[in-house]
Amino acid sequence: MDLWHCKRLRFFGLHLNSLGCKCVALVVIVLVLRAVLISPFAGFGGIEQSKLIFFRNNSLPQNLQLHIGKQKFLEVPQIIWGLNNQKIAFARACLTARFLNRTLLMPSLSASLFYKEIDLLQPISFDKVFQFERFNCLCKGFVQLSHFTNVSNRSDVLELQKGSGRKWTVEKDLDQLTQHSKPPYDEYETIRIVGKNPFLWHDHWPVKDYAKIFECLALVDELLKEADKVVSKIREIGRQARHKSEQPQNGLESESRLLQYVPYVAVHLRIEKDWMIHCKKLEQRFNISEICSSKEQIIERVGNIKGLNHPTVVYLAVADSLLEGNSILDGWKEGLLPFEKKKLGVLEIYQKHPYLFKSAIDYEVCSRSDVFVGNSFSTFSSLVVLDRTQKMINMGVSKQCGMDVRWPSYAYNLPGDLDGPCPWATNMSDSSLQVISYGSNHVSC
Repeated sequence: MDLWHCKRLRFFGLHLNSLGCKCVALVVIVLVLRAVLISPFAGFGGIEQSKLIFFRNNSLPQNLQLHIGKQKFLEVPQIIWGLNNQKIAFARACLTARFLNRTLLMPSLSASLFYKEIDLLQPISFDKVFQFERFNCLCKGFVQLSHFTNVSNRSDVLELQKGSGRKWTVEKDLDQLTQHSKPPYDEYETIRIVGKNPFLWHDHWPVKDYAKIFECLALVDELLKEADKVVSKIREIGRQARHKSEQPQNGLESESRLLQYVPYVAVHLRIEKDWMIHCKKLEQRFNISEICSSKEQIIERVGNIKGLNHPTVVYLAVADSLLEGNSILDGWKEGLLPFEKKKLGVLEIYQKHPYLFKSAIDYEVCSRSDVFVGNSFSTFSSLVVLDRTQKMINMGVSKQCGMDVRWPSYAYNLPGDLDGPCPWATNMSDSSLQVISYGSNHVSC
């Protein structure tokens, strides 16, 4: 029957004169209601794309429930100490937020290197050092950062006091976090952790999770450009040294050689007075003698690395102001050309920046080096090696030690073959990052 022939048909009034018209109208109404009620809900068994939540399937995986409803946040104390202690603390805060199904509110870092004078810590925003948007892009689906302006209710906060002391065990810490990932604690919009710097929190996550966070950290353009200048200067000097030593026979060959890629070695030279005090205490505590290294031992072992082409520039990453004794430029093997910031002509680049920026530039220079040599008990050296190991893994490289790999690294505080340094790569299968924090020997090759 043609619907248009139905007499006195009025939708919602439902004055229908024939059974056929009534049936047709009923079908139309059902179809309309089905379209109105079901189409706004999409994916995951029926979840509306606005704040309204509708479930037809209660077996939703936990990781898919992470961002359903209002966003929830984690706030942490200011992150302090050295650059790489701060990077570890930041990563630990990110992984804590992930465990709690929360977004980490962008923390403050510390531009200065004061350990006890809290009023002198010079807080600096995370996005003044690392790229905020790039971090969220690279770590999407794993962890995320947010600005404080995204918090809708500043009073909807639960303060979580971290435990301390010997009685506060790893197990107790994990139990506390687990409790706060469930009702009623998880109902607060923000959980604010108070107490210890995140670097001192107990560690519950594998090295590979930390490596993922570190991969997402990219320096801001200003600092990358500063590092570019230092690396360019190193390679320029190395190119000139090779040009002089090879004495090309004609101008064409000379120009070609000047355009060639020139590798360099970076040595994280830990012989500053504060480090020597610290490492001596570590040696006494652990009853070992392979933490501290003298300048002479470092120079000898770097000079015995097999496969180095000469001449080669050796960049010395060192806190110049904390040095004592003789010049670090004396005593190097012939063919190795040592340069620190002043001799390299880049001292002004570093002097205009606070401690944290200086350290970040040096880290970048060391990370990009063709050969890196550091101390296996140094957090700075350890994270450089972790970064280089992860890059090789991403390239599908199975062998990660020795001069025939793309980014070889060595530990000068440990003896290797032929009185050289010990080859070094990070063991990414370790169950926690504790092995590359102060007080652990973790060379894996």
